[in-house]
Amino acid sequence: MPARAATIAGSDSSGGAGIQADIKTFQECGAYGMSVITALTAQNTLGVHDVHRIPAAHIAAQFDALEDDVRPDAVKTGMLADGQTINIVSERLVTYRWPNIVVDPVMIAKGGTALLEKNAVEQLRTHLLPIATVVTPNIPEAAALTSIAIHSRIEQFEAAKRLHELGAGHVLVKGGHGPDKDYSTDLLYDGSEGWWIEGPRHDTIRTHGTGCTLSSAITAYLAKGYSVLDSIIKAKQYIHMAIKYPIAVGKGHGPVNHWAARTLNGRDGSLCHYIKS
Repeated sequence: MPARAATIAGSDSSGGAGIQADIKTFQECGAYGMSVITALTAQNTLGVHDVHRIPAAHIAAQFDALEDDVRPDAVKTGMLADGQTINIVSERLVTYRWPNIVVDPVMIAKGGTALLEKNAVEQLRTHLLPIATVVTPNIPEAAALTSIAIHSRIEQFEAAKRLHELGAGHVLVKGGHGPDKDYSTDLLYDGSEGWWIEGPRHDTIRTHGTGCTLSSAITAYLAKGYSVLDSIIKAKQYIHMAIKYPIAVGKGHGPVNHWAARTLNGRDGSLCHYIKS
């Protein structure tokens, strides 16, 4: 039976982020992809134009359908939009005990549109972080969740520790918003040890769906039985190639290239690497 991965997130009508990016990534990383759709967005590479939230009862029904037939080996959350959605998602995840939960705390779209209500941030902290196998905030999201202004590696580490104290098993604070012009350096922290995971930075506007894609790749590799560290290293290499070898789609922040790794047979000269902190 193939490894099965599920995404709990909103759709992106332009295909670069959200459910569409997640399913593409699952496929490319060798996992059978499934979904629980929480919202429908009208968006493209220029921005988000409209959001329609899925009723909680239908979100619950999607969970029930998967549990009854094709239970996932790993699952990720993306855009959850509001507190009611967070409540039903966390309730079903706890009830069904789905393993390998990757929480991508999607808060703001690349164009600036809010994708999570401000009053729902506390529910994310208290309902989702305690059940997360891995949480994957970027620097602004980590700052919002911890109230720590992050301008250095020391503060990045402090934020990771705080998120772990809130219950997350592993914390990956992504460094894409960091000041280094040459490298993007993520921090993985498990409560006792930390790893700095470094990859080359690329000067491109084709970064739509970067966070969705990375968290989905981590989920796919967890579903296939890899450790958290190995899943993140493999996912980091996957997104590195997806950004380095772009495709020309759209007039704005275009999507990453989800099939770059397959085209290159997984090989690239500028590999990502990690060191213990």
